[in-house]
Amino acid sequence: MLPVFLAHTDAMFRNYYGEAALVALSRVAEVRRNTTGRHLAGRELAEAAQGCAVIVSDRMTPGEAGTFAHAPDLVAFLRCAVDIRTIDVPAASAHGVLVTRATPGFADAVAELGIGMMVDLARGIGRATAHYHRGEMPEPRMGRQLAGATLGILGYGVIGRRLAAIAKALGMTVVVADPHVTPEDPEIRHAPLHEVLAASDFVVCLVVATEETENLLDAAAFAAMKPGALFVNLARGNLVDEAALRHALDHGPLAGAALDVGRAPDQMPTPSLAAHPKVIATPHIGGLTPQAIAHQAFDTVRQVEALAAGRLPPGAVNAPHAYRLGRLGVAP
Repeated sequence: MLPVFLAHTDAMFRNYYGEAALVALSRVAEVRRNTTGRHLAGRELAEAAQGCAVIVSDRMTPGEAGTFAHAPDLVAFLRCAVDIRTIDVPAASAHGVLVTRATPGFADAVAELGIGMMVDLARGIGRATAHYHRGEMPEPRMGRQLAGATLGILGYGVIGRRLAAIAKALGMTVVVADPHVTPEDPEIRHAPLHEVLAASDFVVCLVVATEETENLLDAAAFAAMKPGALFVNLARGNLVDEAALRHALDHGPLAGAALDVGRAPDQMPTPSLAAHPKVIATPHIGGLTPQAIAHQAFDTVRQVEALAAGRLPPGAVNAPHAYRLGRLGVAP
């Protein structure tokens, strides 16, 4: 059986891997766990995984050049997530190490959270609950319906498509901004970013985070939104200029924002911004459901199964450069 190092700390293991996946992985691999209680990186990760052919990494465990340079036994670095921005793929390729990623099994979970956030922003559920928890009587305030409102979706990937389907079922009009994908549904309008921002009562950010999309939601973008618009970020914190968001909340046009991500550690909302009275926030829980986590954990199990059987695993990122696969009889 392949020797595999599971890099998840105990906390990350509970939330982002789970016993069922570990049992399945242990059927095809000799699994060594990270028992340090810390997120490992660089040479320290390489030393902890000494002798292992595979590292299964959570999103908090980077794949740094120092790891690949000091891990002569390593054949594959598997990311139990879709986001591989913290993996130095060129460095892995230079050392012949395969990098893989998981598939997005969290579309339902994230889309449902997005709907919940829109309802909370529109109806003041969290605000009223906080008053009751303090022993106070909240003031009844006029809410807004999702039915009949316009939802602008920025980024039309698997989550965007699922969110659009739910929103349509609720009676919302959906407009989409995505320079790479055109919706097939004729009832969904495709438009440039600023047109979508100007037309939408609710704006949900689901854009892929890259160097090109850094601070995509800047002062000009927020200024283009409708007066009273509500903004939801379920993607990544670095898509948003937080000073511009705060200004749009303080001075308009935004009536509120909901954040599941931000620029704090582990991509969580920035605490000072999350404390704003017009903001509701959650600690990066969009994909934190048993179904979503099992999907990605079992992706890594299937990848290890493929490697053990001498096959190229699904989700391979740099197969042409992963010459160490030959050690397992795998043709890149």
